[in-house]
Amino acid sequence: MNMSAATPPAKRRYSMAARAQAAAATRERVLATAWEHFSCHPYDEVPLRQIAAAAHVSPQTLHNLFRSKEELFTAAFLWWGAGEIRERKAAPVGQVREAIHVLFDRYENHGPAILRLLSQETRIPAVRQMTDAGRAYHRHWVHTTFAPLARGLKGKRRERRLAALVAATDLLIWKLLRHDMKLDRPTAELVMAELVGDDKRTPRGTLADGDRLT
Repeated sequence: MNMSAATPPAKRRYSMAARAQAAAATRERVLATAWEHFSCHPYDEVPLRQIAAAAHVSPQTLHNLFRSKEELFTAAFLWWGAGEIRERKAAPVGQVREAIHVLFDRYENHGPAILRLLSQETRIPAVRQMTDAGRAYHRHWVHTTFAPLARGLKGKRRERRLAALVAATDLLIWKLLRHDMKLDRPTAELVMAELVGDDKRTPRGTLADGDRLT
């Protein structure tokens, strides 16, 4: 067997690797740009040509990468979501205050964008598919992170406890506390911790003992 025919020359291998790296970088840039647009504007008001221009690619290149707006939106959401999952994994299991602090970091950074998507989910199937995926992940995160809070419970009692934990840490509770009630972040975190069922340790932030909610 002629090995030289089966193995590409070093120069060719380098060229192939460089092209692969360039293609990966282009895809990453397109996804980041797409998420920036979809997270800041209503879905219907984001033209693909605008994303292509901002990502410095041609409309044809964008079409070659993603065959439709729905496919691009889904890929961009999943790209962003992968980063969120990595950040949420920093939450220590069973440590209520610390876990809620991590959760608030994510809500403070991206809550408005997700709320904007939630307002569109009833009329755009691609958005609804992704917001449903987000809800499923939140349930999984809560069930894992706060598992010790349901320890010893079985059957429907355990199901109710986990459902209460999911509800208490939902994005809409963050919105209620921070935007509607206009609580400062340390107070809002404390309220959510007490909804979850805190271990009564010293609260985070600058709240004094006399400020503790009862």
